[in-house]
Amino acid sequence: MSINRRDFLKTAGVIGVSLTVGDSFAAVKNKGAEVEFHGILYDSTRCVGCLTCETVCAEANKLSAPIGEPKPGVLRKTDEKHNTIVNCYKTSKGEVFIKTQCMHCNEPACVAACLTKAMYKTKEGPVIWRGNKCMGCRYCMVSCPFDVPKFEYHSSNPKIQKCTMCFEKIQKGGIPACAENCPAEAIKFGTRRELLKEARKRIVENPTTYIDEIYGDHTAGGTGFLYISSAPFNELGINTKLQNKSYPELSKGFLFSVPTVFVVLPTILLGIYEATKKNQFNESNEIE
Repeated sequence: MSINRRDFLKTAGVIGVSLTVGDSFAAVKNKGAEVEFHGILYDSTRCVGCLTCETVCAEANKLSAPIGEPKPGVLRKTDEKHNTIVNCYKTSKGEVFIKTQCMHCNEPACVAACLTKAMYKTKEGPVIWRGNKCMGCRYCMVSCPFDVPKFEYHSSNPKIQKCTMCFEKIQKGGIPACAENCPAEAIKFGTRRELLKEARKRIVENPTTYIDEIYGDHTAGGTGFLYISSAPFNELGINTKLQNKSYPELSKGFLFSVPTVFVVLPTILLGIYEATKKNQFNESNEIE
């Protein structure tokens, strides 16, 4: 029996909730009252396509330098060697640049799908991947509605690669490399509430410059990466068909609507993973 992408997103939500691994999303919501998520506001009207954000991201994360340059009709995508990409689109408002990376959802589907808490929503806001907890199931890749996590298929020690919003820098009081180095000030870092306020302010004060919409305000339950633009988002390669509810919400009432194997198998995989970890620990002790 086959299962489509939407049903997998539902199943992933069940996995995250029914197995009670990782922080529950009820907890994330409760944390919101105590700790305010941080995020990034990207203003496409200010972006000049200089690729500084791509370059400094690569340097900060020890990834490959940018390949190619933004050109209308040429679609560049993030991959295991590039956490962020800037593309150029011909729109009804002329040529517009758009930056693509992890959206750092308020309630991420990738986190709900992760059996071992390897994919993790931090209290500060960024969604990060923790290699020491990953069992390699790659559910995070399939569950993400933005198609963000990428796997290093050709590595002998593969990782899941994605933007972390420079979480280590944030922990030390810094800001993401892209926001810190953007010469056109198209990328602004701050609390999500501050960024939404700033986005609305720019839209209200410049109604002929911006469309009256903030992408990420409610999309997929709200995201940490927010967009404002002069052109409609459906002209910019951005998925405008996603629901406003978070994708883990799809798990509600779904537990009995999928084959049992899709709910039981993750439990088995998790058991194998934990048993393997235990065996490795015992073997290392015996060697010592």
